[in-house]
Amino acid sequence: MTDNISEKDKKDWENFLSKNEKLPNKDFKLDKKISFKIKTIDLHGYSLEEANKSIEDFIIKSHQENINKLIVVTGKGIHSQNEKDPYVSKDLSILKYSVPEFISNSKNLMKLIYEIKDAKIEDGGSGAFYIFLKKNKFIK
Repeated sequence: MTDNISEKDKKDWENFLSKNEKLPNKDFKLDKKISFKIKTIDLHGYSLEEANKSIEDFIIKSHQENINKLIVVTGKGIHSQNEKDPYVSKDLSILKYSVPEFISNSKNLMKLIYEIKDAKIEDGGSGAFYIFLKKNKFIK
């Protein structure tokens, strides 16, 4: 680094100091707090068909009510009875995997959904997931 500072830089610096102007701290990131309207559904004990029908109705109704965050509790599948049946896939019949797949494959449901992501531990961890819904344009 050189000690040679131009006269212009010195004047600019003096101007800045004389104005008592505060610079925004770029290290301090303001997180916009988004308030969520949240609904939860627990699918423990549902068959695959019951769970898919229930989640479809739940998403559509929640979108109509302008809910923007859904917590879907599926469980982890550790008590699933499918392990006794050798002809059933151990993964695909577990709601933890099949419900998100059902939602992702439904074009009508995906039109209402902004994002699907894993739940935090306090909301069920690996036995749950979030669905963030798009804003309903028809509700004011």
